[in-house]
Amino acid sequence: MFEIVRYTVAKADEWNRFVTASKNGTFLFDRRYMDYHQDRFRDHSLLFYCNGRLLAVLPAHADGDTLYSHRGLTYGGLLMSDQLTIAKTMTLFREMNDLLRAEGFRHVCYKAIPWIYHRLSAEEDLYALYHECKARIVARDYSTNIFLGANLRWERVRRRGIARAQRAGLQVEISDSYGDFWRVLADNLSTKYGVRPVHSLAEIELLHQRFPENIVLYQAVRDGEVLAGVVLYVCGRVVHAQYSSATPEGKQLGAIDLIYDRIMHHDYKDYPYFDFGRSTENADGSGLNETLVFQKEGFGARGLCYDIYEWDL
Repeated sequence: MFEIVRYTVAKADEWNRFVTASKNGTFLFDRRYMDYHQDRFRDHSLLFYCNGRLLAVLPAHADGDTLYSHRGLTYGGLLMSDQLTIAKTMTLFREMNDLLRAEGFRHVCYKAIPWIYHRLSAEEDLYALYHECKARIVARDYSTNIFLGANLRWERVRRRGIARAQRAGLQVEISDSYGDFWRVLADNLSTKYGVRPVHSLAEIELLHQRFPENIVLYQAVRDGEVLAGVVLYVCGRVVHAQYSSATPEGKQLGAIDLIYDRIMHHDYKDYPYFDFGRSTENADGSGLNETLVFQKEGFGARGLCYDIYEWDL
């Protein structure tokens, strides 16, 4: 039923148009975003045509005898047209598995797209994973998100942080200059976890240039000094905090609380969801960072799981 085609650069425009029109795609699947780190992954993305019509795409890369979808992305499952039925989805996975098996693959590792990022209901893939692929969950990451329309009251410690920041004269601004905040972020990650930001400064500047409406930096500033910042990824119905960090003084003064107050109660208050992202420390989702979760729950955030599936070919 399906003609399955490997992605090439010649198909970039077609791919990007499909992502925009799909019922569960975000700008992270635009090739201008995905390909910023193409040197790190051997791309094996697939396009699925039925009667000449593109009905689905799968962002993926190959590593040995395993197809991944996609370790370079927070989530990365099948992007679907609203014309892709459940019966066709079952056939799609069956035919994809046959093709991958013939190409020498032995395993598939699949990151499902969390439902809050769906424009329309789009869990046909999860049904097919279980019943067609006999997939098993091999990792479950814990994220926290806010239904902004629910208006859950912030914890007192968060409200006090806003008042403290206002008394200290902090101002929140949107900035196109990422350098000062990146130094704050890098210092914090190095000190607390011994790691660096996922994106280098040059990479985040490039991606912001390509997606200025989707990647937005908020900073809390006093006397010209950046005390805290939050980088947002605006993905359709979801506002996601990709990075959040503050200097020691910024933490003491409640700078992050002031930034989130503007984001959630003013600039993005009409969006359905705010996603803080993961609060775990290990690749399989174990190692819950309870201190980080407590902070996010103080803003009214509650749990959402990011699941990774695997099956054998």
